[in-house]
Amino acid sequence: MRHILLRLIINAIALFAATQVGIPGLRFDGDWKTIAVVAFIFGLVNALVRPLLTLLTCPLIALTFGLFTFVINAVMLALTGWLAQQLNLGFMVDGFWAAFLGALVVSLVSWALTLLIRDERER
Repeated sequence: MRHILLRLIINAIALFAATQVGIPGLRFDGDWKTIAVVAFIFGLVNALVRPLLTLLTCPLIALTFGLFTFVINAVMLALTGWLAQQLNLGFMVDGFWAAFLGALVVSLVSWALTLLIRDERER
């Protein structure tokens, strides 16, 4: 349970950071409770849709030496944005490039925070 809560917090921080970097087409108009709900949706999308999409695009991933994974990340963020808009959560992803760049920021921030937390646990 602690791990799930930690992932939720990391996703929330990463999504918020992505909206604050200034990527055109990636916006968030809400509070921390709302970004937590968006992070929960993001986690569900990654847990339920991503494995299927990765399996279906496995040849493309292999052909591009894993670079197609960035496209999958963008699709996951775009799907999260679409679901958030349907629920009027104030998280918007307008277009592929906003999703692509936003997914890069989310990945980098998540990676950095995960490294920091691992270092704290090892001490």
